[in-house]
Amino acid sequence: MGYLLCTQRNAQIHCLIGACAMTLGFFLGLARWEWVLLVLTMTVVLAAEGINTAIEAAVDVATAEYHPIAAIAKDVGAGAVLICAIGAVAVGCLIFLPHLWELYLQVTGGS
Repeated sequence: MGYLLCTQRNAQIHCLIGACAMTLGFFLGLARWEWVLLVLTMTVVLAAEGINTAIEAAVDVATAEYHPIAAIAKDVGAGAVLICAIGAVAVGCLIFLPHLWELYLQVTGGS
């Protein structure tokens, strides 16, 4: 985890976004099941980032020059992280938008 968080910019970004999501969750008073989904989603994204980092490191050790199969391994690993990140955005919208809409209606008086 230390290597991942100290060397991988995308992992740092994912952690920052996760911290923002958790802060918003505390502010909005999420239900237990919403917390479960939020934590699970953040875990999946960070795990995918870790697996992608491991794939990239293993490919770099295996070959120093360009190889199309090595490029496929790196691209598919990065694509898996992207799929997880897109799913995390969808989960975030499903969890947060109803709460934010309710807050908006309270602030505006329901208009």
